[in-house]
Amino acid sequence: MSLLFSIALATIPALPEPVANNAVAKVVIHEQAYFLSFMGLGKGKAHHDIHNKVWVLKVGDDSWHAAKEVPSTQPLTGRLASTAVGVGEHAYVFGGYTVSHDHQEVSTPDVYRYDVITNSYTPLTSMPVPVDDSVALAYKQRYIYLVSGWHNDGNVNLVQVYDIKTDTWQQASPFLGKPVFGQAAAISGNTMLVCDGVETKANADKRRSFAAVPQCLKGTIDANNPLKIDWRTIPHPTGVAHYRMAATSFNGDIYMMGGSANPYNYNGMGYDGKPAPASDHVWRFDVDSNDWHAMPKANTASMDHRGLLEHQGSLYRIGGMNNNQQVTPDALGYKVQLSL
Repeated sequence: MSLLFSIALATIPALPEPVANNAVAKVVIHEQAYFLSFMGLGKGKAHHDIHNKVWVLKVGDDSWHAAKEVPSTQPLTGRLASTAVGVGEHAYVFGGYTVSHDHQEVSTPDVYRYDVITNSYTPLTSMPVPVDDSVALAYKQRYIYLVSGWHNDGNVNLVQVYDIKTDTWQQASPFLGKPVFGQAAAISGNTMLVCDGVETKANADKRRSFAAVPQCLKGTIDANNPLKIDWRTIPHPTGVAHYRMAATSFNGDIYMMGGSANPYNYNGMGYDGKPAPASDHVWRFDVDSNDWHAMPKANTASMDHRGLLEHQGSLYRIGGMNNNQQVTPDALGYKVQLSL
């Protein structure tokens, strides 16, 4: 079987309004797929544009509809850099961080299960260590892995595992790469792939600084112990790290696309003071052969993603920022066609 790629796609409507840094998930209920967008940053890109709005698309409909906003245990309700994942008929939403008027940022411990049909949230056991700008990977329809990420003052190397069945948390084998935030990750079978992100560096004569990390690690979950992960380094596809790419798995392979080669603050300005450019690259990782493949580029560059949604062989980036650091409502599709 060979893979053919096409980037012309217009089957998913745009969001009702621009939003970036939004957590996205897909759930399937009675064979009907739904796309979900949780929280994020509005087009003004200021701290008061951070919100907890939610939109739901019944895939096949011509528009999204507003849903109940994500609750919060914190005084500020809007969050950035949350993570979401669909497992069966429910979406699970983790963490994020709030930004106050004086630019204080706080990682939040909140965990919720969202039910599309009842438009309701169930609060779940909070994260042991609150993280944002992490990744959420579902395994065996039961376990959700949060790998690395940012906690208030720095990155953590933790792999925190939420058990849907028991509503409990445990710690898995720690992440053996450099601890990062804004990394991209996806899981295929019992293999997870984590790439890039930003490390925090100490300096002798100034406050901490941030630097992109071109790294990829493959984690293999032990068949008999979901808390045991064999981490191995693999060659990076290009040697150039990208921040806040969109990633998912499809047909056994893992795809990563978009993001920016210049790490940036939430407004799209790089930590180096320069506007961050968006990328149009698409990488495919063949899990069986352990090889990278550069795919035809996407027809639109984008960045500031918190996930990539697959449906019927198409990969969708929902919202984000464009190459001019402008927040967008666009749903950008990339078609993967299989042929013998």
